[in-house]
Amino acid sequence: MDKIALSALDLAPIKKGENTAGALARTVKIAQHIEQLDFKRIWVAEHHNMEYIASSATSLLIQHIASNTNRIRVGSGGIMLPNHAPLVIAEQFGTLETLFPGRIDLGLGRAPGTDQLTAMALRRNNLNTAFQFPQEVKDLQRYFSANNFDAKVRAFPGEGLDIPLYILGSSTDSAYLAASLGLPYAFATHFAPAQFASASMIYHQNFVPSDVLEKPYFMSCVNVIAADSNEEAEFLATSFFNLFAGIVTNTRRPLSEPTPEVIYKGIPAIEQAVKSMASCAFIGDKANIRPQIEKFVKDHKVDEIIATSYIFDDEKCLKSFSLLKEALP
Repeated sequence: MDKIALSALDLAPIKKGENTAGALARTVKIAQHIEQLDFKRIWVAEHHNMEYIASSATSLLIQHIASNTNRIRVGSGGIMLPNHAPLVIAEQFGTLETLFPGRIDLGLGRAPGTDQLTAMALRRNNLNTAFQFPQEVKDLQRYFSANNFDAKVRAFPGEGLDIPLYILGSSTDSAYLAASLGLPYAFATHFAPAQFASASMIYHQNFVPSDVLEKPYFMSCVNVIAADSNEEAEFLATSFFNLFAGIVTNTRRPLSEPTPEVIYKGIPAIEQAVKSMASCAFIGDKANIRPQIEKFVKDHKVDEIIATSYIFDDEKCLKSFSLLKEALP
């Protein structure tokens, strides 16, 4: 089996008893730690109107992380393109690539990353931007192209820079788009696994080689809770499951301490919803998670694992990434 590329996603979640500055500092700490482990990249994702998520100004957070690391790639997982004019994103990421050459990724998503009222506040009078996503991806490619020099509208900085684009998705629509454009494809298996298998098949079967990619490159974001023992990992994972229960019931809470058992135990509807949402989670010690991830990678033709770890204790969170690396060196 080929070596599995390892990366991380962090949303700068705000923990119980913590402020926003603490959450952002922890994201940097994770980036510095996984850089030492030779992870390939760390991504942060654009979310809005979420009290306990601190990654809304995604481009600024990318700059902060890149400024406090040396070589790891830093990028968006993703920028929700319907919220922005492509020219603005071209200029922002052109600036980032100029400041940190060869280290910046631009992952692009179609969803607003928020609720509909907030989406309206972000988009103002243009509420149909999600339908324009394929064209806006092409607009970005044009702004970055060295061949755009004679256009009426150009991106400075940005034009002629090698900024890799990635299509993000949680449904099969994005799989068709990534395949048709010949771009790398990252699937949000960590919270929307239902269409993951179908999306993988569609992407691989329909992939059209492009100037940037000769063959499919498929990335899957998954939840990983690794510890020295399966029992400890299961205990630590209650923070993650309780967090997801808050999402399912629309009663969002900060990331909190582990509990002896999940707070929704005995409520079948919530139990089933969380189980479904978190079905692609790898929880356990190294010996337990390694064969599970290897089978997952093989079955779905995954080229890169992007791990996210909702663990309350900072040191145990860092150790989870270390154990993942040891399991899949």
